[in-house]
Amino acid sequence: MATLEVGTKVPDFSLPATDGATFTLKGAAGKALVIYFYPKDMTSGCTRESQDFRDLHAAFRKAGVHIVGISRDSLASHEKFKSKEQLPFALLSDADERVCKLFDVIREKSLYGRKYLGIDRSTFLIDKRGVLRQEWRKVKVPGHAEEVLEAARAL
Repeated sequence: MATLEVGTKVPDFSLPATDGATFTLKGAAGKALVIYFYPKDMTSGCTRESQDFRDLHAAFRKAGVHIVGISRDSLASHEKFKSKEQLPFALLSDADERVCKLFDVIREKSLYGRKYLGIDRSTFLIDKRGVLRQEWRKVKVPGHAEEVLEAARAL
């Protein structure tokens, strides 16, 4: 599968979402979209990142931008995480890594000397025509959501 590049149209995809819905990129057409990929529900960095997007959600909406978060966690895990952190946007479950691979966010990682494949924290900004406008890879959480908001406002 070809890696997405900034300036190209993102192919349609669908994933199960919280609240019993199915998210499709085609269904989001006409709206700018932030997709943030995160490693795991209920972990410190992922919680902080999700809280930052939550806290700026109204500003994103005012700019006409929707937000979705994607990880490999189950919908049950996502529902608990969303409820606990009061996230006002959908979390999508990519258990088979189809969309993770489309966006090329699966990387080899190491924890306590053990190597494994995991999601590299990454964010993508897609315009209302479905074109990838900006990407952030190897994201450091502090200040990231604000940076994405500034880019979204510039669309």
